[in-house]
Amino acid sequence: MTMTKLSRLSTALPSGAEVWRLLPPLALGGEAQMALDRELLNQQVAHSGAPTLRFYTWVPLAISLGYHQRHWPPHWDSLQWQGQSVALVRRPSGGRAVLHQGDLTYAIALPLGRQRRQDSYRLLCDGLIAGWRTLGVRLDYGTAGRGYIHRPDCFGTATGADLVTPEGYKLIGSAQLRRGHALLQHGSMRLWPDPDLTGQVFGQGLPPWSAPDWLQAAVAPEQRQAVLGQIAATLSAAIASALQVTFQPSPLTSREEKVLARVGTLLQSCPSNPAMEFLDL
Repeated sequence: MTMTKLSRLSTALPSGAEVWRLLPPLALGGEAQMALDRELLNQQVAHSGAPTLRFYTWVPLAISLGYHQRHWPPHWDSLQWQGQSVALVRRPSGGRAVLHQGDLTYAIALPLGRQRRQDSYRLLCDGLIAGWRTLGVRLDYGTAGRGYIHRPDCFGTATGADLVTPEGYKLIGSAQLRRGHALLQHGSMRLWPDPDLTGQVFGQGLPPWSAPDWLQAAVAPEQRQAVLGQIAATLSAAIASALQVTFQPSPLTSREEKVLARVGTLLQSCPSNPAMEFLDL
């Protein structure tokens, strides 16, 4: 990517923003993960922090709903899997429902210029495509239109904002939230989806995908943790190269830790609220 492309992506980066933050991987509940993503966006709105990239997993597993998605199948409110309830969590971004099981989520928050939404998607996804190519997986953009709005399942179709394999398997579904001149983009990478749970949730099976051997071989939890670390490191390097920035591993700030603590307090006070929203933390 040339410096001209980078300047179109971000016209008002904070001083010294060539060094961006890379947060440690977090395995947390969906409410906490979404609250932290919103906090990272708020920092960019307020010009109070460096652009930030992070990778995370959902523990326990959950279904995330798009911000404007107000209808979903009634059985989602009482889903169980392996003796655990499947939480419903609302994302701050748009799109349709995502089942977060066997996936890895990325999120990046940064200041943004005035280019078209499609352009910003492609600039950020260039790094994802390059990173997965390094890992031996070829990806390209989906081609479906806006028919997805009539389906509850984000992964049931692949638009131009999504990344698919040559077989048509949607590996990455992404969504954005723009606020002023700040952007949050996050997305789910569907690595080890359980076909039975997917069928239970969405009423249909998984499309075929010839996953690389190293991904299929990761069965034990410790193996999968190692693979997730490898994927995150490879994608971080590729995104840094695409945007011509450097990522500096950084801990959570005290403000970010307080946001997560606040989520825990709210969950204790109202644990059964479906599609929990924490919009003003």
